[in-house]
Amino acid sequence: MANASLYWFRQDLRLADLPGLIAASKSGQVIPVFIFDEALGGDWKLGGASQWWLHHSLQKLAADLRAIGSRLVLRRGETVHVIAQLLEETGAQNVFASRQYQPWADETEQGVRKVAESAGGAFKRYPGTLLFEPENIRTGGGTPFKVFTPFWRACLKQPAPAQPQPAPTLTSPNEWPHSDVLDTWELCPKKPNWAQGWDTLWTPGEAGASTALNTFLESHVNRYGDGRDFPAQPNTSRLSPFLKFGEISPRQIWWTAQNAKQRSPNEGGSIDKFLSEIGWREFCNHLVTQFPAMPDRAWNPKFEYFPWQRHAANLTAWQSGNTGYPIIDAGMRELWQTGFMHNRVRMVVASFLTKHLLMHWREGEQWFWDCLLDADLASNACSWQWVGGSGADASPYFRIFNPIAQGEKFDKSGVYTRHWVPELAEMPDKYLYKPWEAPELTLKAAGVELGKTYPNPIVDHREARETALEAYATLKNVAMA
Repeated sequence: MANASLYWFRQDLRLADLPGLIAASKSGQVIPVFIFDEALGGDWKLGGASQWWLHHSLQKLAADLRAIGSRLVLRRGETVHVIAQLLEETGAQNVFASRQYQPWADETEQGVRKVAESAGGAFKRYPGTLLFEPENIRTGGGTPFKVFTPFWRACLKQPAPAQPQPAPTLTSPNEWPHSDVLDTWELCPKKPNWAQGWDTLWTPGEAGASTALNTFLESHVNRYGDGRDFPAQPNTSRLSPFLKFGEISPRQIWWTAQNAKQRSPNEGGSIDKFLSEIGWREFCNHLVTQFPAMPDRAWNPKFEYFPWQRHAANLTAWQSGNTGYPIIDAGMRELWQTGFMHNRVRMVVASFLTKHLLMHWREGEQWFWDCLLDADLASNACSWQWVGGSGADASPYFRIFNPIAQGEKFDKSGVYTRHWVPELAEMPDKYLYKPWEAPELTLKAAGVELGKTYPNPIVDHREARETALEAYATLKNVAMA
């Protein structure tokens, strides 16, 4: 197959607007390949929830390829070794792929480049994961941005992203190499099946991504500007898992949103705010490109000296949604039961872990990595460090979310909280976010027995806040060389 090439799918599981696949289609026969490399990423290999999504996304991608007369070849093993095997088996020489930005991506790509060149071909890498390549966005002094707002302002001054391209026509080889059977990878949980019912909540795949974007822009974006902070309302796009796996490109989102602005100018402000959240994803990837240790180490080196605490029981209470603070528990239970959490609540639960409990942000980062369907390495690391105070453009150390006030402000009627914490369903609004202050008769009428049917708070808010401020104050005396 002298004119055959491999297209190496990674986190770009789609056919449309995929520059590398379009280029491969023009070079001759195309053999689409996905490699499940369990060692890739080390501690940051795919978490459990992400593996569930990957299984269903690969199913959809394989079906989409079959519909255009192609196939998806699945292989399991070390990436460079598997690609070398496939090049030898098929006689293909070139490997096409989309650029990735994880700390290990460059090393892996260099290995693929070597085996492709050894086969007499080349490794050809294309953009497609971000709107703007990291090296193209710089301050006036030529350095990377450290603050989001000027970063995004600089992005918006760039030429508009190229228009999305349709899926190409693929020419298939005369013979196909062996492919693994997806089910043998056992990506979905069985005993126990903690993802029970997720297939009714989510539709992984390229078509599902397109539907989610169009539904959001047609029905919900008009309330996004003011309503995105209210977890009981369907005002967010829920596109993050699709973006994480590349089932939709940022360019497709950008241009679909721009077209929506043309149709509905009154919604321009909300659409721009939505696009700025895509900008935050860009910012996180740019930061990790410059500081690849960010998933593991504090971006602000002073925080290596922060007096983080270890308390196994408190960590378990947080993970399981049994802290005694209803909005915290609602968010953590939503995460466990759906693989997702509303963004406002993510900030609140992260603040609680790092500031009320003084637990290291890495504890939360790792839990989210395993439980979130949209567990993107850059966004996860940067967002946890932002809340914890150690990241770029971080939330001020003194910004400590009050979990009572946050619940009362953003879920005033308690619809979200009562759904995920049903043992408090009958509590009156006045005491929903502070049940420990309710009179005994009120608790009894609501069927609540603190310490038995619902836990007492594991920390006192006022005391925890003062302790956190004292801990953060210790960093003022840290002198960095």
